[in-house]
Amino acid sequence: MKKLINYFPAVVAYFFIFLFCYAGVSKMRDFENFQVQIAQSPLLSAYAGFISYATIISEVVIVLLLVIPKLRTIGLYASLGIMSSFTVYIYLILHYSDFVPCSCGGILEKMGWTEHLIFNIVCVMAAILAILIIAKYRQNVLVGPSLSILCIIAIFSSIVTYLFYSSEHIIKEKNNFIRRFPQHPIIEEKSYDLKYNSYYFAGATNGRIYLGNPTSPFVLLAIDRDLAKVDTIRLVPDQLHTFHAVRSLVTDKYLYMYDGIVPAIYRSEPNDFSGKINQISFQDVYFDQLAAIGPDSFVLRTQSNTTGGLILGSLNLKSKEKVKLYPNILEKQVDGIFDVDGKLHYDEYGGKIWYVYSYRNQALGTSRNLENIDKIKTIDTVSISKIRVVQLKDGRKKMSAPPVVLNPNSFAHRGLLFIQSGTMGRYESRDLWNKNDIVDVYDTESSKYWGSFYVQRRGSKKMSQLLVTDQYLFVLAGKQITSYRIAQTLARNFKHGESRKPDQSRHNKQ
Repeated sequence: MKKLINYFPAVVAYFFIFLFCYAGVSKMRDFENFQVQIAQSPLLSAYAGFISYATIISEVVIVLLLVIPKLRTIGLYASLGIMSSFTVYIYLILHYSDFVPCSCGGILEKMGWTEHLIFNIVCVMAAILAILIIAKYRQNVLVGPSLSILCIIAIFSSIVTYLFYSSEHIIKEKNNFIRRFPQHPIIEEKSYDLKYNSYYFAGATNGRIYLGNPTSPFVLLAIDRDLAKVDTIRLVPDQLHTFHAVRSLVTDKYLYMYDGIVPAIYRSEPNDFSGKINQISFQDVYFDQLAAIGPDSFVLRTQSNTTGGLILGSLNLKSKEKVKLYPNILEKQVDGIFDVDGKLHYDEYGGKIWYVYSYRNQALGTSRNLENIDKIKTIDTVSISKIRVVQLKDGRKKMSAPPVVLNPNSFAHRGLLFIQSGTMGRYESRDLWNKNDIVDVYDTESSKYWGSFYVQRRGSKKMSQLLVTDQYLFVLAGKQITSYRIAQTLARNFKHGESRKPDQSRHNKQ
């Protein structure tokens, strides 16, 4: 048994040699992409240039130290230091960062963040044990090596923590806008555990909320507004294709299913929510977002064949010219793709289409025929998208830094825009900000800010989507759907009947 224990430091050393060799070679072979991944980190983005080189050099040096028997102990200390820094980095990303990158990169890129954290902890423990075994074998004294281990962990952890709190993408200066919080605009009523965190709002009608799930694209959940009764609707399309990204959409009278990659659109019969749907469009236009503005009319977001940028378009199945594209509505600031990203909505009040930008303080409103653009400026101060984009050698474009997401979620209902905010205003509590999501409300008729309210998070889970009806606000966060009754303070601002604004496009045609 003692002989096996004595071999343990060598086994750990060879493991780290393999780990750092593979990791270093992988990074060097795809250095451009590795640098982009580093830059996407909210902790390291300000230091991406230096760290991308320093990481590879450190891994190579550690391998050399581990290969030479006389320097192996130093190599294990160095391995402990770098693995400690990686561990603290992932812990901070998971628990304190407002932005979690898609991947932590490197040799374990396919691992999730939690799995990667566990792996790193095991590596740290293995390095500590190997160092202590060597010390016990050579000196029979553990006090000095134990203190050295604690010092190395403390030093490397402190460095990473300092980077975290000094990074410009983590600690943002407070904005100079000031929110107002009307008293109790929403009242929490009930939550329901959906068991899975992949649901999205498909729509609401007749007192029921409809939820779709990409993992089960042909199944809809229908939940009553009290979150008490849940029914399952199985979608049965009359024609099948090789689907890629199936989504469902529910309006007052119709149930739609669509896949913009095929592309195909299906629709139910009026007021038939049994799940039977018929194909009404096939290969008319490719798209990634869709809003139904009539039984046979849609507004969509697609990609321009000429510029490659994102643009809005319309699809009218009853028209001779089914598809019309409007390349000048979304305003390019950086690249025409990432910088114009946002959410597309249709508000039946006044027949208004709304597009809320994700990375700038603006929302666009148009008539059903995508003319006469109205602009609403949100209270945030960022008017130019704070994103950096690089093009890789293979032609792909990636963000080279964490974007400042101003408007992660939004919804339009009865002349009001509900926009989840991604930035903290002046004089706001950091503690409240860390425990709640904030929704800002705008009156689309006057283009003015109305007020804001907090939505308490479900543990550490942030809001992923919101949906508004005449009486309720529904929020998805993690596996939970939560209902909030809309108080009269807010409800009295809903518009009813026809829009009081004249439809200028109709007027011009006359």
